[in-house]
Amino acid sequence: MKPGIYHDISNSAYHSGPGISKSQLDDIAISPAIYQWRKSAPIDEEKTAALDMGTALHCLLLEPEIFSQRFEIGPDVNRRTTAGREEEQQFFERCKREGITPITHDDDRKLKLMRDSAMAHTGARWLLEAEGCCESSIYWRDEETEELCRIRPDKFLNAQPVIADVKKVADMERFSRHVEEFRYHVQDAMYREGYLKQFGEYPLFVFIAVSETINCGRYPVRVFELETEDVEAGYREFRRNLTTYHECVATGNWGGVEKLARPEWARRRDQL
Repeated sequence: MKPGIYHDISNSAYHSGPGISKSQLDDIAISPAIYQWRKSAPIDEEKTAALDMGTALHCLLLEPEIFSQRFEIGPDVNRRTTAGREEEQQFFERCKREGITPITHDDDRKLKLMRDSAMAHTGARWLLEAEGCCESSIYWRDEETEELCRIRPDKFLNAQPVIADVKKVADMERFSRHVEEFRYHVQDAMYREGYLKQFGEYPLFVFIAVSETINCGRYPVRVFELETEDVEAGYREFRRNLTTYHECVATGNWGGVEKLARPEWARRRDQL
């Protein structure tokens, strides 16, 4: 894969292709052995066939023109009746045969409300409606390690250097914790780095956070930009993880044994 931008790589081809991604660096941060394990461990296809609301929301907001090609809405049935349950089961089985993801009537209603909530937010609407590229893949060769890196922004704008990333959140009040838990600050830094290498401009990176939990009858929507110090912390972590990955590639040593500590409360108890 040569460095550059590609607009026609499928999501599955991107994730199974060459180059190190942010999600793979997440594994490296845990243990290089986890990175290797995830590439080879078998996947339970029955579990992955279920609807991922986050994936459906992304498609509905960013690529609504192909939503009907990837998802199908189920019938409005009464699950308390045998006939209703059978009709819905037949719908699920047909979707499985045809390789399309089923969405129940109730989930579809929720998704549409979440989409409309996002479009009701002035900042989110502007980002979603602005001219830009969605789900394009950017590859670059890191100058320090010479490793091939890759990112796949949800969307970047054409008229100005802005990257927008859609996040489905369970609880908007906990989003700042999610930044640390899911290392969104590392994603922020890596995506800015990839954009800079491709376009020669340092971009703004913003999160469009859409809650799947109702608050006062509505699905909250917020648009966030990380504080500078958190972006800098994310960049340091990105560089640290990429260096570790490079060392593993160079030596062929991916480890295997991790350190495990007892809970902090147990350690404090021992000191009493």
